[in-house]
Amino acid sequence: MSGQPHTAPAAGSLQRQLRARHVNLIAIGGAIGTGLFVGTGVSISDAGPGGALLSYGVIGLAIFFMMGALGEMVTHRPVAGAFETYTGEYVEPALGFTVGWMYWYSCAMTIAVELVASSIIMKYWFPGSPSLLWSALFLGIILCLNLFSARIFGESEFWFAGIKVITIIVFLILGLAMIVGIMGGHEGGLSNWTTGEAPFVGGWAGTTSVLMVAGFSFIGVESAAVAAGEAENPRTTMPRAINSVFLRIMIFYVGAIAVVSTLVAYTDPNLLQASEENIAASPFTLVFERAGLAIAAAFMNAVVLTSVLSAGNSTLYVGSRLLYSMAGAGRAPRVFGRVSRSGVPVWGVLATVGISMLGFLSSLVGDSVAYTWFYNATGLTGFIVWVGVCLAHLRFRAAWKAQGRTVEDLPYRAKLFPVGTWFSLIVFVLVIIGQGVNLALAGFTWYGLLVAYIGLPIAVALWLGFKLVRGSRPTPLAEIDLSADDVE
Repeated sequence: MSGQPHTAPAAGSLQRQLRARHVNLIAIGGAIGTGLFVGTGVSISDAGPGGALLSYGVIGLAIFFMMGALGEMVTHRPVAGAFETYTGEYVEPALGFTVGWMYWYSCAMTIAVELVASSIIMKYWFPGSPSLLWSALFLGIILCLNLFSARIFGESEFWFAGIKVITIIVFLILGLAMIVGIMGGHEGGLSNWTTGEAPFVGGWAGTTSVLMVAGFSFIGVESAAVAAGEAENPRTTMPRAINSVFLRIMIFYVGAIAVVSTLVAYTDPNLLQASEENIAASPFTLVFERAGLAIAAAFMNAVVLTSVLSAGNSTLYVGSRLLYSMAGAGRAPRVFGRVSRSGVPVWGVLATVGISMLGFLSSLVGDSVAYTWFYNATGLTGFIVWVGVCLAHLRFRAAWKAQGRTVEDLPYRAKLFPVGTWFSLIVFVLVIIGQGVNLALAGFTWYGLLVAYIGLPIAVALWLGFKLVRGSRPTPLAEIDLSADDVE
């Protein structure tokens, strides 16, 4: 790897068919889903309004710097592998192998989870329908959207994610109108921020317990970088997309938490009951109902269904492109580097879907059981990838300096380097460690340990396996290839 020209897949190449608006919405589609529409209620209940807001703010700031680091590398060299490529070439091949396969595995399992969720959501309207029917239907839809061309995928994701964005904007406007008294449904002012133990319920323990939940909610924002390999004018498109997407997502999450915390007391038992099986208890549904929207539950059920399809759609895209990139670097079978005439890595799409069909187990073992295990199987993958991005950026900058280049030569520079990158790295590592602390405080069980850390042994096994087989070692700074000759 070190000191050698960048390799390319054996057959065919991706085509730059994604426009700036597509790239923007791909990241939003991947990062805004049930974590916002359903999960924020539990965060507010556990940590109070202030604790939830602080937790999402800290994680959001860490992700801001991480995305800046990723943006710097992807603007210099916009390729489909993104974080998989950078960790493999700027740190060591074993880490790239680990990050790539872990993230692909997470993509496949996430699609399976979304298939289970879709069947749960559809039973709101069709209680007696078989899970297998809805899982197969929605898998067929996202498969078709990903098989034809990147442009078709990008357009579908633009509209899928657009529905979520419009819903959130309407929610924020209605919520603000209720808070200031323009609309009825709320007469308590800001009292919910001071009732009981609020604003910080459970002190620091309550706040830190939500950090992991906040992190999981943001996973997917990095998917915009994977689209770089097929983006038009990537060196212009990607910096704008990464900056604007992050800011929008932060506004959506922080704004939604602020609105829900003001309008719904953290002691409201409904906040703990929200799930795909109980959309009526979603914080969004509760606020819409108090604003007078009689069909709030049915409306939010439809929005969450769209959200699930959007997440599955974008995740399938990302997973297939990672296989394509790894095939080009020799970290995956070369067959995944083959593309169709329209530039689609068909074998990568089919392999990802093949693993995702495990979602069909929902018809055999019960929706809730399958959903829980598929979710747990993704483990800490998002945080592992973010840690890898930070390490890659630190090494990228060190190599840039060691080879006599100046920061002025970079087409885009991360904010507050190196402080920002180190801040992100420390936060992500502390949150991973914090999983064990939270487990100990809540009452240690071996099952709980498995749920909390199942992603780590998988990552370590991949890393060690590659090192033993290939003899991987960190690439010396002077030998790191900083060229971007393979970028059109």
